[in-house]
Amino acid sequence: MLLKEFASLLKLSTIHGDADTVITGIQTDSRKIKSGDLFVCVVGHRMDGHNFAEQAVENGASALVVERKVKLDIPTIYVKDSRIALALFASAFYQYPSHKLKLIGVTGTNGKTTTTYLIDKILRDRFFKTGLMGTIQMKIDHQTYSVENTTQESLELQKNLNLMVKRNIDYCIMEVSSHALEMGRVIGCRYRTAVFTNLTQDHLDYHGTMEKYKQSKGLLFSRLGNTFSDNPNLNKFAIVNGDDEASSYFKKLTTAEVFTYGIEKEDVDVRATDIQITSQGTQFKVISFAGTLDFHLRLIGKFNIYNALAAVATSLIEGISLEEIKGSLKQMKGIDGRFEAVYENQDYLVIVDYSHTPDSLENALKTISEFAEGKIVCVFGCGGDRDRTKRPLMGRIAAKYSDYVYVTSDNPRTEDPKQILIEIEQGISDSGMAKNQYELIVDRYQAIESAIKNAKEKDIILIAGKGHETYQEVHGVKNEFDDRLVAKKVIRSIIK
Repeated sequence: MLLKEFASLLKLSTIHGDADTVITGIQTDSRKIKSGDLFVCVVGHRMDGHNFAEQAVENGASALVVERKVKLDIPTIYVKDSRIALALFASAFYQYPSHKLKLIGVTGTNGKTTTTYLIDKILRDRFFKTGLMGTIQMKIDHQTYSVENTTQESLELQKNLNLMVKRNIDYCIMEVSSHALEMGRVIGCRYRTAVFTNLTQDHLDYHGTMEKYKQSKGLLFSRLGNTFSDNPNLNKFAIVNGDDEASSYFKKLTTAEVFTYGIEKEDVDVRATDIQITSQGTQFKVISFAGTLDFHLRLIGKFNIYNALAAVATSLIEGISLEEIKGSLKQMKGIDGRFEAVYENQDYLVIVDYSHTPDSLENALKTISEFAEGKIVCVFGCGGDRDRTKRPLMGRIAAKYSDYVYVTSDNPRTEDPKQILIEIEQGISDSGMAKNQYELIVDRYQAIESAIKNAKEKDIILIAGKGHETYQEVHGVKNEFDDRLVAKKVIRSIIK
């Protein structure tokens, strides 16, 4: 593309220098610049791309996109908002890939990963080629890639959507975080379906209030568009949790056809009744606009019923029968780090779960309490440089549902791990839990080891917070650490 073709996409942009400069790539990282690249100076929360413009030029950038003047003799596009410009330019450069496949976005505090995997499983079983983007990984058909963010930055996102188009992917199912929506990472994406799981406290360090957090989630629904089409492939759908109060707000934001799912309310479009939860799985009846059928999941817990209902509603819209959906969900064994059992022939149960919010921790512990025969032991912590207000809340929740609690490090990042534990302990103390019922152990390995070594027959140990993660970030350094591998190692050392 020519520089002037990029500039023409924004009416208020201006070009200084050669407008016919040929652009062969786009970058936001000055270290990755190659000759022919357009360097977009994105203003972030921690770094400002304008400060790296000179380095980008030295590395061979052919042109810049800036919000303010830079003293560099190079063709430059001036824009009001470089982040929006990046999303628009990336979409155009990669030829609007989201227009060429069916894009399903899933947002919410908890359940995004599981819901996307369930939808992916159902679609693949119907011989559709799928792409998946989320917290654990990116998947294109059967090939997987590591990821850094739940939702990729707009440049990387458009590049990978284009890769999916080239590989003839039919559907891309992606997790859409509130950060991504607020920061404009998914601007330019044409979603076919937007799915909402739930809204509970998280990320208040970034959003400030629950109201602003909800408004950020709402951007996914408001951006579905305001038009209708006689082409069925261009129809838009909103799927929301009818039991969550935030859904009424999202319904008002969209002109897309709205489908509701839930358990508590009878007037939803897809509902679960006759629920039975055991340590072996979950059974329930689905009553839907497409029929009624009994379902069985290997996944455990009420929260997973909600995830399944969201997947059911999404799949029904795509013309998949309830019977076919049932067959796919019955086969689903589980998702990495989501209520994942660690078994090495021990006589107690160890579960690793990604529950890192008050609501998700409560969901996990409540589910365990429904089938526990022995004591419930919880090993958890809270991440550093994140929402501090949830720390005592999670302490109270752990104390409420557990017989014994080990408070330990999660990803302390740049914070003092001991201070994080003290803030969690405040919630435990407020709950009235006796001091001989919990311990503060900074070292996560030691905490997991203590919990397992002290376990008795039929006890259940929940190791919460990190789930699928294979690292622990301490003082800004990521060290190898996998809760599942640590638990297996300790169990083997005991029973050998």
